[in-house]
Amino acid sequence: MTGRTKGVRVAAEASGQELLAAAGVLFPDGRGRVMVVRLPYDRRHPVAVPGGGWDPQDGSPRRTAVREIEEELGFTPRLGPLACLDWTLGDQRPPIAAHLYWAEPLTPEQAAAFTPDRAEVGGWAWLTPEQAGHALPPRLSRRVTACLRAPRAAGPLELEDGHPVGHVRDVLTRGPVPEYTGPAGLSELSAHWPSTAGGAPAGDPPPPQDRNAYIAGRPRIRAKARTVFTDREGRILLVRLRPWDLPGGEVPHWTLPGGGVEADRELPRAAARREVREELGWSCEPGRLLALDWMPGRAADPAADSDTARLVYLFDGGTVGEELLSSIVLAPEELVEWRLCAPAEARALLAPALWARTAAALAARNRPGGPAELVGGYPAG
Repeated sequence: MTGRTKGVRVAAEASGQELLAAAGVLFPDGRGRVMVVRLPYDRRHPVAVPGGGWDPQDGSPRRTAVREIEEELGFTPRLGPLACLDWTLGDQRPPIAAHLYWAEPLTPEQAAAFTPDRAEVGGWAWLTPEQAGHALPPRLSRRVTACLRAPRAAGPLELEDGHPVGHVRDVLTRGPVPEYTGPAGLSELSAHWPSTAGGAPAGDPPPPQDRNAYIAGRPRIRAKARTVFTDREGRILLVRLRPWDLPGGEVPHWTLPGGGVEADRELPRAAARREVREELGWSCEPGRLLALDWMPGRAADPAADSDTARLVYLFDGGTVGEELLSSIVLAPEELVEWRLCAPAEARALLAPALWARTAAALAARNRPGGPAELVGGYPAG
């Protein structure tokens, strides 16, 4: 395959692999309630949690969450752990990787000092989990309700369209969907929520003229799904990619089995399952989600190896025996060889960030709870 042909193929694949990213913040208070905000520009679903869309200059979704709160509410939040990552597919828009973070509880004095951007936030209220479940639009309601119901030690939660998957199914079951009531009655609960009984309050901006144009202009990321397999001796299964023509010449590139998520048609678990089948010839169900690694693009990190930010899911493939290993059938168009590597050898073969990511995933195997949150292979901070 020529370099030009390969470039055409990669460009075609990329068109189906792109997705949006967003980050929101859960602000609890001392009474078990959570803060919601009013979106004055959204007449259909005006109740949300604070946050917004990722920008390429953001080095991570965590930075997106902080920036959005600074812009919307006028203060810098102190974020806690990642509460959940929810991958959602939609018929009328690209898929979204939606991150929710816990924040330190706000005091009444801090809330009273808000200086909201009135074009972005037209009011706020504190709601019980039950009230939030009714007021938020259904998909967001499922996402927030899962975070509020699950033990904190179970986080970060792995969700698909707001529903629990992976280890989250052990602590949460799918419950009934709360009846969606939207903002009805919120002005009676909060002095900071204007009444809309007579229509939109004066000063509200008009709704966006073209939602499709807005979505089309939002930046995209790409995602990968990889799987960590080890043998009974603790050796890690690595595969070597077929070398491409690179500026420095053809060089060996070792990695974990897996590849790009076809974001417009599959979820990360399905991608991990498909990639293992295509690359190794195995039919395996992904285990626990061990790590989430955000790889910034060059707009946020000039030293990055890609213009496009990437989100890498690392799933647990468990311990594999000789019978399964002997059945490996490599995809010849993609892979050259496979190898079982002791940790020291894997560290020598993998790029530093890839080894750091792999080591974090292996460490996550030995503790309960959700995946490690990483940026560039290292713990997010």
